This record gives sequence, structure tokens and C-alpha cells, in this order.
Amino acid sequence: MSLDETLAPLARAVRLAVFDVDGTLTDGRIVLGPNGEEYKQFHVRDGQGLVMLRDSGVQLAVITGRDSPVAAHRMRELGVRYLYQGRGNKRVVLDELCAESGLSPAQICYVGDDLPDIPIMEAVGFPVAVADAHPAVVAVSRWRTVAPGGLGAAREVAEFIMHAQGTLAVHFPGYRIPLRAGS
Repeated sequence: MSLDETLAPLARAVRLAVFDVDGTLTDGRIVLGPNGEEYKQFHVRDGQGLVMLRDSGVQLAVITGRDSPVAAHRMRELGVRYLYQGRGNKRVVLDELCAESGLSPAQICYVGDDLPDIPIMEAVGFPVAVADAHPAVVAVSRWRTVAPGGLGAAREVAEFIMHAQGTLAVHFPGYRIPLRAGS
């Protein structure tokens, strides 16, 4: 499927892709062990998408309301440059992130799924909702993935941005994907 030309300019402007964790990079379930240890599932294809996006020149960030050693470990593995944990007010974090990165909100894509994501989504240039996002999040997004959170949504966003920027074919010659326009 061809790139949605109404969204392409927004995706072309992205220099930093920011993701929520629970419900966006995971399916939203948190498994707790008998001693309070936390387990999360991350999809390998989402991780590959983040690595591809990073290698194409788009910086990566994660903002999450929870503190999680599991998430910190996974983000280090993926080379996520900016990690903000335990931060309930994500809109305030956006100001910090812009100051630290030297980017404007218009150059940022934010991918989320639930109500705490709305203030930051209203401020960035390319707000994206995962397929199973809360209806209020979908309402403020400019694009919605076909895949649900934790099950390919991050990969879909990465490929969409790279395709719009012309880096998918450059960095991954011969790579063909069936791009789908989210609703």
C-alpha cells in the first residue's frame, strides 16, 4: 500500500520518536511474581523496528509513568537514548526532552495508548495511537496503527516514518513491506 500523503509531511519532519511502555511497547499486561518481581513482554519485531529507526537517524525516547528495571534493561538493549521513568506528567517531560535534544515538538512523534498520553500527544507534531488505544487517545492522534500495542505497533510506526523519510529503502535495500494506512 502506498504512503498516506496527508501524513507523510508529519512523518518526514520526525527527528525523535517517543514511545510509552505499558500498552504501547507491551500489550499492557504486567505480570508480578510471588516476591513482587515484575515481568513484561516485548515483541522482538517491535524491538527490531526501533533499532531500524534508530539506525536510520531518528533518535528514540521512552516516557513511562512507572519505574521498571525490566523496561530500563530493554531500552538499553535497543539503544534508546532518552529514558524517563516514573513520570506521570508526560507533557512536562516533553519540555525537558526538547531542551535536552535541541528539537522542537513539531519534530517529535509520540506513540501512546491511554489517558496520561493525551497532553503530550496534543503538543507533538506527529501523535500516533496504537490500534487498541483508548478512544480519547485515538481522538487526539493523527494516525492509528493497525497492530495493537506490544504486538507490532512500534514496528509499524518505525516503518511508516522510515518510508516517509526515504530511509527504509536506503538502509535496508530490497526490503519490502506492506504499508497499511491506519485509521
